[in-house]
Amino acid sequence: MNENLDRYLEALAPMRNDLLMEMEAYAKANGVPIMELSGMEPLLQILKIQKPQNILEIGTAIGYSALRMAHALPNAAIVTIERDEERLGRAHEYIKRAGMGDRISVIEGDALETEELVSQKGPFDCLFIDAAKGQYQRFFEMYEKYLVPGGIIFTDNVLFKGLVAEDLESIESKRTRNLVKKIKGYNEWLISNEDYETVILPVGDGLAISMKKGDSA
Repeated sequence: MNENLDRYLEALAPMRNDLLMEMEAYAKANGVPIMELSGMEPLLQILKIQKPQNILEIGTAIGYSALRMAHALPNAAIVTIERDEERLGRAHEYIKRAGMGDRISVIEGDALETEELVSQKGPFDCLFIDAAKGQYQRFFEMYEKYLVPGGIIFTDNVLFKGLVAEDLESIESKRTRNLVKKIKGYNEWLISNEDYETVILPVGDGLAISMKKGDSA
């Protein structure tokens, strides 16, 4: 989406409480990647329709998305994974201040190394992947086994500022070029995955929605 449309949709977003607004300001000032409002609001709306009871989030950062989901889904429990110690400290602080410590369980560590802990807290109705972009497929493959039939996996940042639509050779930074290549590969793998029905929405930085085939009943 172009920046004007993005700003327009963000201006229309419902007001958040003071703590969430504080978190948004902190993230902006300190370069912490949190989900854009123009992507967050559609995600929350879909979750309200789905009504998941148990959510796994890969990539806590400072706890913003976890708290947004907890506020939107008062009956849901959220398990969230983060490896960055500084961000973890902030997440714990914000979750405590929000009074959500009984509903949001934070696992400290690399999501590629925490499967045993996570397996004890499943199964999950919903997975939200918002961590290291270059590892998206590994996260998906590692944790999708804990998703119930009919469950949904959401993946953020799959359009990566529109760079996935650019010619790779036109991207000057080798690091960025390699990352874009991985994200494009992940998107193509998602779409061709016969166990899921996937659509990619051009909201925020791109949101992939993958529904696991099978009867959820």
